[in-house]
Amino acid sequence: MTERPLAADPFTTTNGYTLARPPAPPRRRERGPVWNVVLFVLTCFTTLLAGTMFSGSPTFDAYRASREPLTWMLSGVPFAATLLGILVVHEFGHYFTARARGAAVSLPFFIPAPPAIFMAGTLGAIIRMRSSVRDRNALFDIAAAGPLAGLAVALPAALLGLVWSTIVPAPPGPHLVFGESVLTRALVWLRFGTLPDGMLVSTHPMADAAWFGFLVTALNLLPAGQLDGGRIGYALFPRHHGRLGRLTVAALITLGVAVAAVLYVARPEWTSLIPGANWLVLAALIRFALGYGHGPVLDPLEPLTPGRRVVGIACLVLLALMLPPVLIRAD
Repeated sequence: MTERPLAADPFTTTNGYTLARPPAPPRRRERGPVWNVVLFVLTCFTTLLAGTMFSGSPTFDAYRASREPLTWMLSGVPFAATLLGILVVHEFGHYFTARARGAAVSLPFFIPAPPAIFMAGTLGAIIRMRSSVRDRNALFDIAAAGPLAGLAVALPAALLGLVWSTIVPAPPGPHLVFGESVLTRALVWLRFGTLPDGMLVSTHPMADAAWFGFLVTALNLLPAGQLDGGRIGYALFPRHHGRLGRLTVAALITLGVAVAAVLYVARPEWTSLIPGANWLVLAALIRFALGYGHGPVLDPLEPLTPGRRVVGIACLVLLALMLPPVLIRAD
């Protein structure tokens, strides 16, 4: 069988340059997708557990009253199936696009998380790049394919979940409320119009999962480091990639301070500072864990096509539309 051409194979660019194949890295012993499968199964379990905390589906909520062992876990199916669908499509959008563009990549590694630590039961997934990317166009395609593919699932899921959601009176005591982004506020308005005073939307678990899907997509689109948005930023502005990452961290710090100040003025309690601290933690993770760097592509002279530039700017607009200033707050 002939070897599949990768981005590191010799090729002639449209600029007339012929790039030779770089020295091959030491060959590693091939491993099967054992860890990929194990982590995915664990993520199915943790998201299913997380889903049991979200009610609003009469069919699946009925399983909570079952006396059969472990049957109560089936109440988490609508949330888990929706969120996993978004994540799987997102990651395989990267995977298949990378293979089509001649880059060697690993299968997705899903990251399970205890629901007590992260309400969604997962921290998403990662894919390892195992070869260089040919040019900025290929890099852009690989980076943008995941968020756009995931959004193609999250948006219909949100619409369907809101169709199955209801308006109820706000509970008298303190309760948790998911933060609104411009996109989620618009979707709720399209479904219910202006909510009466003292009323709120009791969301279906599918809508809750779509909210997390929007959040994961938005965080991935942050233009810093080797996040999807960072790769898109590198394809758009290769000379200013590091500066773009620093501006992103500065914006997150500013957002965190502003959110903490506004919420603390409204309710002078230390818990009011937590929603703002979330953004400060994220800024620190990008600065000290991800960094601002990005590996070069094989052909840095190949220009990005105009159509991709338009899509890249649209991805930055989607980031602004999907990112809620306050993730979760207590009312």
